[in-house]
Amino acid sequence: MTTVSKMTAATAILTGFFAVELTTALVIGSIALLADAAHVLTDVAATFMGVCALVLARRGSTSGGRTYGWHRAEVFTAVANAVLLIAVAAIILREAIGRLGNAPEVPGMPMIVVALAGLVTNAAVALLLRSHSTQSLAVKGAYLEVVADTLGSIGVLIAGVVTITTHWPYADVVVAVLVALWVLPRAMSLAAGALRILSESSPSHIDVEELRSALGAVDTVTNVHDLHVWTLVPGKDMVTAHLASRGDSARVLRDARAVLSARGLDHVTLQVEPPSGIAGCSVGC
Repeated sequence: MTTVSKMTAATAILTGFFAVELTTALVIGSIALLADAAHVLTDVAATFMGVCALVLARRGSTSGGRTYGWHRAEVFTAVANAVLLIAVAAIILREAIGRLGNAPEVPGMPMIVVALAGLVTNAAVALLLRSHSTQSLAVKGAYLEVVADTLGSIGVLIAGVVTITTHWPYADVVVAVLVALWVLPRAMSLAAGALRILSESSPSHIDVEELRSALGAVDTVTNVHDLHVWTLVPGKDMVTAHLASRGDSARVLRDARAVLSARGLDHVTLQVEPPSGIAGCSVGC
């Protein structure tokens, strides 16, 4: 299956389970189930937006005004997913705090049944998306949300068991809070990664100064300037640089590309110029 078809299948599976879990949560008044249902809803949104982003990215550009195509759609989707996760976690925490000292009785058996169904659903979706989660930020965002929901289902299952065996009224509330607190840092990490790309910061796995030194060590290269490294989307790092050289330009380009390729940098634009620079060329040209 392609990435798009897997994301589409994941969206359909999650939508069906969301309807079941939300209905059960409202009927029995379980905040833990409601928290998990809310996270499933963000999963549905994440996978749906991911499908849209991937389709847009594959379409590419249809005009000269968008030479990079729609690749950044994945990154915007990741930001939206992170915002949804943070908002849901905040709402659940507020609701849980409101129930302190006044926790309603919640039947445990429906929680257990729905939690088991959730484990099966999330496991199936996680297996669908796992292999592609390192290749696309949109898929990664959806995958992280599904993993979070898997733990949420485990928490709901535990809360159901505790409720049945001990009749402790706060098991439901405690699980809701734990799920929300588990999701928050992961959502922030996803947002940070996406914002790093949008701000065109250098990729965290690339040492720019080491790269500058390696390019400067290419035979006959006397200076490296206007070196820029950024990420278009995960898996596609971009490099531009000016190399001042006394040697043959074709050989310098070949050797410099070999240096970059050894570091996984294949989307590059290099300009070779004489040591004195190009007439009329200022910094950044």
